[in-house]
Amino acid sequence: MKGKRLLAAISGSGLIRRGNKPSNKDKNQTSLGKRIWVNWELYLFLAPCLLYFLIFHYGPMYGIQIAFKNFIPSRGIMDSPWVGFAHFERFFNSYYFWDLLWNTFSLSFYELIIGFPLPIILALAFNEIRNGPFKKTVQTVTYAPHFISVVVMAGMIIAFLSPSTGILIKFMEWFGIDAPNFLSDPAWFKTVYVLSGVWQSTGWGTIIYLAALSGVDPQQHEAAIVDGASRFKRLLHINLPAILPTITILLILNMGNILTIGFEKILLLQNSLNMESSDVISTYVYRAGLVDAQYSFSTAVGLFNSVINVILLVTVNRIARRTSENSLW
Repeated sequence: MKGKRLLAAISGSGLIRRGNKPSNKDKNQTSLGKRIWVNWELYLFLAPCLLYFLIFHYGPMYGIQIAFKNFIPSRGIMDSPWVGFAHFERFFNSYYFWDLLWNTFSLSFYELIIGFPLPIILALAFNEIRNGPFKKTVQTVTYAPHFISVVVMAGMIIAFLSPSTGILIKFMEWFGIDAPNFLSDPAWFKTVYVLSGVWQSTGWGTIIYLAALSGVDPQQHEAAIVDGASRFKRLLHINLPAILPTITILLILNMGNILTIGFEKILLLQNSLNMESSDVISTYVYRAGLVDAQYSFSTAVGLFNSVINVILLVTVNRIARRTSENSLW
């Protein structure tokens, strides 16, 4: 007891000075600076990618403010007058707002429902093939369409589905099938767009799933075979859970781009007859911004599109985090 009192008296008198403990902030700053100094080669290797995003992705965000201005090119961004949310109100109150929104959502979800599961199924099928030459041949055939440019792809679609000279039309007529006009009938536009996209991208999409399947421990299959599990049960209970985290992450990313549907192929396949179902937000932004030179209005529409995508991304990621352990953050 006397020793504890003496120690307390000495520490209270200031004879024993306790050093100030560094705060968590100081520790983080010190550790970050130390990590950068020790691994400066890696950060130098990362610098070009970081500069690319800063210059070409974050830098142009300065121009988003013209969505809230009446942009006049001769006066510049800073001197153009503010109009607040006038451009957004104009878009929301326009008669084509709901048509554009419906076309964009329906086409995106149609593509997601059809195109998202097929690479998973194809990757699981590839993983079960044991014949090396046959497997490589099939993979090459399914990967090849990915390298066809959008312009060439649109030209092929038009050539194959032309009412007068289309190969597929002639083939259907040869079997006595009354072929519809795929290129001008609004009811067929979404199907043509989605199925051509599936043919072009399904094979390429299997690569990431095959990479995930390569990490499956063969001992799990050996143990399952000893227990009498069939190939389908092993696929269902071993392979599928192994790629489930990859499926979840890719689904979240796809949901975040649900409204950012590429307008290049749509624009190339679009005509005055199928405009009813082919006109989406991205093509409308192109016409309003570049063709009609309505820069502020088109920026407001594009910003609305991006905000909806961010909301969907955050919402789906939160749902995935609450229902499973796989999420972006």
